[in-house]
Amino acid sequence: MELIFEKSVENRGCEILPPSDVPVIKIENRYLRQNDLHLPEMSETDISRHYTELAKRTYGINNGFYPLGSCTMKYNPKINEEIAKFPGFSNVHPLQPVHTVQGCLEVIKLAEKYLCEITGMNSMTFQPAAGAHGEFTGLKLIRAYHEERKDNNRNEIIVPDSAHGTNPASAAMAGFSVINISSTKDGYVDLEELKKAVGENTAGFMLTNPNTVGLFDKNILEITQIVHDAGGLCYYDGANLNPIMGIARPGDMGFDVVHLNLHKTFSTPHGGGGPGGGPVGCKSILKKYLPAPRVIEREEAFDKYDLASAGELSIGRVKEFYGNFLVIVKALTYILTLGGDGLKEASENAVLNANYMMNQLKDTYHIPFAGPCMHEFVMSLEELKKETKVTALDIAKSLLDYGIHPPTMYFPLIVHEALMLEPTETESKETLDQVIAVFKKVYEDALNNPEVLTGTPKKTPIGRPDEVTAARNPMLRYIF
Repeated sequence: MELIFEKSVENRGCEILPPSDVPVIKIENRYLRQNDLHLPEMSETDISRHYTELAKRTYGINNGFYPLGSCTMKYNPKINEEIAKFPGFSNVHPLQPVHTVQGCLEVIKLAEKYLCEITGMNSMTFQPAAGAHGEFTGLKLIRAYHEERKDNNRNEIIVPDSAHGTNPASAAMAGFSVINISSTKDGYVDLEELKKAVGENTAGFMLTNPNTVGLFDKNILEITQIVHDAGGLCYYDGANLNPIMGIARPGDMGFDVVHLNLHKTFSTPHGGGGPGGGPVGCKSILKKYLPAPRVIEREEAFDKYDLASAGELSIGRVKEFYGNFLVIVKALTYILTLGGDGLKEASENAVLNANYMMNQLKDTYHIPFAGPCMHEFVMSLEELKKETKVTALDIAKSLLDYGIHPPTMYFPLIVHEALMLEPTETESKETLDQVIAVFKKVYEDALNNPEVLTGTPKKTPIGRPDEVTAARNPMLRYIF
């Protein structure tokens, strides 16, 4: 397929603009660019056909199965988008007078109320733009907590080896040293290793529960107690909240601060890289350190708690204004549409789908952790690779020829040749059965005809690229 620049024909166009209804101001030459912009020149018909062809090549949840655990690619109800388009939400400005945006402020306050109830927290900021940004913000709260107590020797954050890669990175950005502890052979936090790691330098412990291999840690209350007894705080990575909404709350597990991924758990489309939302909730002991502005509810109206009145203990802004507001609107719409029972049912279906798929595949693929799993599970292709030289990458690429998006590959790092599947709560049994059959067929091909898989995909617009060359010498722009 040609690029739109390659289809361009000089002096061809399609603009039909109305006469200007305002005075035309001539701009001085010194403010004008000296060279024309490189813009494609095309007719309206050719533009329409070009982007229609691109749309046909785009794969999304509306095309087929998308078990990508890292972003929870699931069906996002269209009503969310409709509500977010309301002029009263989409045509506002954060610097408008407070009395003109009462509905918007109420949305933020309602979202805080419901999300605090879901997580077991007391207060929340919506400023962080995404998950890792939320991690950084939560860790800044932990730092502020220890600094106010003059406990300045607490400069270590403990992170299990199964953690998301952003956890240690965020801790380092927040100025902490990272202490890594190993998992048990069953995939849980090693309590003895944790007891050895905690001490007078422990600022906090970061964990997602269920963890990245899809297991809910049965020792979670003991884990958080160990950290608290050592004087540290417990941080909950909300990336895996999907299977426990309405069933278990991080606050009840002993966590002091949590970030959520509104673009994952609460159904804002995120596959194209944004927009996201990573609000941070906390227990009362951390409330005074939260960023501002925040929304406060007075007797007759909603108001904002701005930075000037936040006090010296606030960590300050981490993003402008209130965060990505329309993401909050979509999340609140999702919560109000489903209600408490609906959120719980979504969690239960996510767990059911993952366990069904895992149990149907366990006699074919190696499942390193027996489960039961929560919303996702991990398979290891290490033995298959030794036997046939077929890798996890080969299996993932071959799925493309069956119209299935590959799952997360080579993560978590504690599982070699890993494929992590998250079927999500919105997939039907019929779809799961079809996908299971494909996975079994691909595995059979790996055993009987491995050389075929190493050349896949063959039915996609682009075959398998030279990934090393693409990484080292990327072509990121069109050369005119």
